[in-house]
Amino acid sequence: MFLLVNPNGSKYFRLKYRFDGKEKVLALGVYPDTSLKHAREKREQAREQIANGIDPNENKKAIKSARTESVANSFEVIAREWGSKKVVAWDDKNNRSKRMLERNIFPWLGSKPITDIFPKDILACLRRIEDRGTIETAHRTLQICGQVFRYGVQTGRVDRDITPDLRGALPAAKGEHFAAITEPKQVAELLRAIDSYQGSLAAICALNLHR
Repeated sequence: MFLLVNPNGSKYFRLKYRFDGKEKVLALGVYPDTSLKHAREKREQAREQIANGIDPNENKKAIKSARTESVANSFEVIAREWGSKKVVAWDDKNNRSKRMLERNIFPWLGSKPITDIFPKDILACLRRIEDRGTIETAHRTLQICGQVFRYGVQTGRVDRDITPDLRGALPAAKGEHFAAITEPKQVAELLRAIDSYQGSLAAICALNLHR
């Protein structure tokens, strides 16, 4: 191990070693960010790897590559990619699907590789929503997660959509009952209001379809 001092004064710990008959150099850190003690610990780790037939430089590259791939395959990265390609008005800060993910899923699962997420992880997020008394939102969030997983399958980042495993895990969402007009006088008032409506052609056609 030696300390490489550049003309500009920067100092680098380096380890010279031989692997498969070739001379190589391993970077151990920059001084003083890396202390002499820490550099020596890295040197001992490298020597152990060499003794076990592992090239320290190749091992270092493999770890860096794995970390990069892990970030690229995180649930949040894939979800935002799905949203930008598949969801209308995704760029709107008030987009409902985006807000559900940002509030209910990303804080807990966003940074995890999608392959490391299990049904119990998603269910834990859904239980938090359920505890707020918003069952419909929990069901909708589960549907969105399923769409993200299916996009992950389509793009080769995960083998299958795990959300069907949660079928029946949430209480049934209770549909709301809306008041209906039953009095003839009120019906007549509604029809007159429709006839006098001066909005867009599309809205007028839609109203007339329900008459």
